[in-house]
Amino acid sequence: MMSLRSKALALVEVLLRVPPLFVVDEFLKISLGLPVSTGEEVSLLSNVTIDHVDITDADGNYYDSNFYNTFVFTLVKFFVCCLGCMTALCIFVLYTKHLIIVYLYLMSLGIVFVSYWTNVSAIKQIQTLIQTATTPHSASILEDILDLNLKRLLDLEGPGILVIQNFAIQFILSVLFRNVHLGPRHPTIQKLLPLSFMAPSFLAMLPVSQNVLHHSPVFSSLLPLVLVQYAIWASSYDVIQVIYAGYQHGRLFVSHNGLSALVETEWMRLNVPCVLRVFWVMRVAEHAILLLMETYDDEGDEGLKVSTLLAVQSLASMAKSLLVTGCETITAVLGMTSVISFFCHYIGNFFQWILLTEEEEDKSIGTVSAILFYILALQTGLTSLNPEKRFIRLCRNFCLLFTALLHFLHNIVNPMLMSLSAAHNPSTHRHVRALGVCAFLIIFPISLLVYLWSQHSISTWLLAVSVFSIEVIVKVIVSLMIYSLFLFDAYRSTFWEKLDDYVYYIRAFGNTIEFCFGIFLFFNGAWILLFESGGAIRAVMMCIHAYFNIWCEARAGWSVFMKRRTAVNKINSLKEASADQLHRLDDVCAICYQEMHSAKITRCNHFFHGVCLRKWLYVQDRCPLCHDILYKIDNDPNKDNGSEAANEENSNNQNLLLEDEPDLLLNDVR
Repeated sequence: MMSLRSKALALVEVLLRVPPLFVVDEFLKISLGLPVSTGEEVSLLSNVTIDHVDITDADGNYYDSNFYNTFVFTLVKFFVCCLGCMTALCIFVLYTKHLIIVYLYLMSLGIVFVSYWTNVSAIKQIQTLIQTATTPHSASILEDILDLNLKRLLDLEGPGILVIQNFAIQFILSVLFRNVHLGPRHPTIQKLLPLSFMAPSFLAMLPVSQNVLHHSPVFSSLLPLVLVQYAIWASSYDVIQVIYAGYQHGRLFVSHNGLSALVETEWMRLNVPCVLRVFWVMRVAEHAILLLMETYDDEGDEGLKVSTLLAVQSLASMAKSLLVTGCETITAVLGMTSVISFFCHYIGNFFQWILLTEEEEDKSIGTVSAILFYILALQTGLTSLNPEKRFIRLCRNFCLLFTALLHFLHNIVNPMLMSLSAAHNPSTHRHVRALGVCAFLIIFPISLLVYLWSQHSISTWLLAVSVFSIEVIVKVIVSLMIYSLFLFDAYRSTFWEKLDDYVYYIRAFGNTIEFCFGIFLFFNGAWILLFESGGAIRAVMMCIHAYFNIWCEARAGWSVFMKRRTAVNKINSLKEASADQLHRLDDVCAICYQEMHSAKITRCNHFFHGVCLRKWLYVQDRCPLCHDILYKIDNDPNKDNGSEAANEENSNNQNLLLEDEPDLLLNDVR
């Protein structure tokens, strides 16, 4: 019961934070009051004229008052829209108790306006009916009441029924206002409120002048408006205090924990992903209802005779319209991003369930896919495109996101393959599950490429999707090859000294392919930036790609290659043990505890496998047993400097150790 209650309260809190997002979304729909240019519009300055005479023909000191009035009006609209967005965002981040107070105030204000407009509408209709009455007895509702003329009072086309309806509506509104208003709740004021709301209805029953009856809704709204005004003035100090307290809390939190911790804490407190999902679903549902109403209005009775094919086409057209309108503003894109993150999270959970593993919170597929989709939306300018181009771009972004999901899935299955092969895991079903996922990661990209190349002509977007798909296929093949080598080695009875070299060559091949693809994607993005669709965000993303995926990868690969070559040279400088020496030693390698059919002899006369000693050199240059120097350093004047360089090299050898982590895991298991 408590769990159900807590879930209900969490849902209510989420729903309370949705309306501010709709307010921001409406402001963004009108571009914050700024004029939106289209291809058919002409520059404003080029069309400025003076009494049908071109401005270039007029006096240079003349200025167009219409132009400056329009400019000032647009500027005012922009500041008002910005102020409205900031106010909505401030309401969004309020604590729940303060949020409820804001909504109570807005509800009370809304009730007053609904009451006023209801009274105005009812009085206008009553006055119209009285003026068009054909009998003198119809001129006063009071006479009908005194005469108990129920037939005339309950006449659906007479003024009596309008008065009764207005009485009921105003009574309900007065009861609601009495319970939600934040003004003083003095008993006398509470009793006067229903009379104030229903005063126009009372006056409509009396034979009063039309002028008094016409202005009665204004006077009936005075008391509730005074209470609303009093509430906002009485709480103004509390509002300032809450804003200052929030500022102080944020400043202290940032000073102690940092800005990122504050953002993360507020993100969790506000439950932003869930709020964005609810906002987007409600937004799409609203648009879907409007489309259905338009469809039924257009079809009428003939809609029942529509064939199944036309119905399917109508649904497809509706789905397209919903997707297009679902990403027309930044807030809508954020909502769609949250929904996509939700589905991607459960896709990741499904594959985690297949592989019988657990998902790491900081590497959640949902989080990574949300970031990727939002960056793609910003980079491609999704919100600024016309509906048809927006739909095409959205579909292309979905294709890129799907290929990225395949990479994320490979990152999940790859370590599992390595652990299964290195640990000699006898659980057959775990191997089958992992290999099944690998088969999917090969078949699906191939099927996608066949479909895309058969349906679309060559383009920069198609090349990018193809590169991502081929890259994931190469990654899976590399993982399967290394998995096969480890699995084959696990069933060998003797030590396989060449295993480390084979693994290195296969990984080097895969990394080289990925590096070449990274360079190709950089040039592909440069072509898009220069000749198709530029933009600051795309330029920034290209710089990030060039640094992390090209420069850093090239530097890391070259560093690993040089360290490996250095380690090989160091090992080659050591003597090779003869068969007679190994027979007399009759011992195992002190690093891997495996029998030695070949070995290297250190300066301190210790025997190790050459491969094991090479891996040890990735970590340090001293003997694992006696900690003596493993290789001879030439005497030169720069000996000290050389020692420092060697120490620095040893401290940076962790990268190469990571490259051979599966091999070390295999040795540890043995």
